[in-house]
Amino acid sequence: MIIVNVKDNESVDRALKRFKKKFERTGVLKELRSRTFFQKPSITKRKQKQKAAYIQTLFANENY
Repeated sequence: MIIVNVKDNESVDRALKRFKKKFERTGVLKELRSRTFFQKPSITKRKQKQKAAYIQTLFANENY
């Protein structure tokens, strides 16, 4: 359960923005979208490997 305490003299828009940020961090929507259809475990692993390889190429090309 997400609790957002509204402070004195704080606008509702600001409190709503803090709520949305907290809700996004929980990852509920991301999980809900991933559960809308079944994906074979082999495909999930393949996508994770592809993503990891892509991220490695990004960091390999940067000059520190």
